[in-house]
Amino acid sequence: MWIRIYAIFTKELKQLSRDRMTFGLIIMIPLVQLMLFGYAINTTARHIPVGLIDLSQTSESRAIAHAITATQSVNFTARYRSIKEAEVAITRGEIKAVLYLPADLTRRLFSHPLYDHQQPNSPLTRPVGQWIVDGSDTVIASSIRALRNMPLDEVANHAVIRTAPSFEVVQYFNPEQRTVVNIVPGLVAVILTMTMILFTSAAIVREHEHGNMEFLITTPVRSIELMIGKITPYVLIGLIQVSIILSVGHWVFSVPIRGHLLSLLGGSILFIFASLTLGLVLSTIAKNQLQAMQMTIFILLPSILLSGFMFPYDAMPVAAQWIAEALPVTHFMRMIRAIVLRDASILLLGEDALWLGLFTVGGIIIASLRFKKKLE
Repeated sequence: MWIRIYAIFTKELKQLSRDRMTFGLIIMIPLVQLMLFGYAINTTARHIPVGLIDLSQTSESRAIAHAITATQSVNFTARYRSIKEAEVAITRGEIKAVLYLPADLTRRLFSHPLYDHQQPNSPLTRPVGQWIVDGSDTVIASSIRALRNMPLDEVANHAVIRTAPSFEVVQYFNPEQRTVVNIVPGLVAVILTMTMILFTSAAIVREHEHGNMEFLITTPVRSIELMIGKITPYVLIGLIQVSIILSVGHWVFSVPIRGHLLSLLGGSILFIFASLTLGLVLSTIAKNQLQAMQMTIFILLPSILLSGFMFPYDAMPVAAQWIAEALPVTHFMRMIRAIVLRDASILLLGEDALWLGLFTVGGIIIASLRFKKKLE
């Protein structure tokens, strides 16, 4: 019995060693998970991109901005002249928050405490500034709220003891601070990634395994026509999934859908095509359906973990952000949350939309060049 078991054991080892794709994924999948969770994944958001509206234009306002930057929680990446300009930038996703410093900033800092405490509207009972935050991302909003009671003793030279928080925090788009508001639109991106790539990653190898390649060889269908025909039927399935997720999220969890349906439809179609194309490229590389499944899992791990679905994108190292930017789900994650939660139009999200379109075109070309109508 032991001799027979040993024979099967050695046979499986030899067969596994000859399957380079499977053997490589056995090593790479745990390494990728380890690197993602140990290096790239961070629940503490740092260096959050924010804007600044400084109507005071004094040394005190500059000192406040410098003190906030020194915390390394935020980076002032843009300056705006009005709240309206900053609101557009927040809607586009260019910044996560904006700090508004009023013209009477100096008076609020240095008013005499004994005199002011006798007045109900004393400057010392009012915050010196206001944070306007994109509340659709609850992790980022929590990090900004942590700056609410930031001490300003050094800025005021210890001249006063304030009786109010240093900053007021106003949350746009999700004032109730509900996590489900951020999760449901993200689920659209995650579920589409899983299903669309799975549908098409085995499309070509299935033709070989089912013996249909002989029929394709005898047809006048060109490679690029085959690629387009393979992915088109799944677009309708993807749109049905989008409708189900957002409808249930709206009626069951009261997730608002503020964006225009045309923008939502356009962004969803772009991402569905990009995901299906990525699956086709994997299908032209895999030799069998098992390999196709393994490669799909290898792509899904970074797609879910680096897209900003569970962990803040701005908290990731630069190298991890570069990898995330190469994945279609990262761009759609920004688009779907901006459209659904912040009423952004697809025109405001032109960079992400253009990237998804170029990814689709490039993926179809690569899959067409790799696919050969011949028997192996």
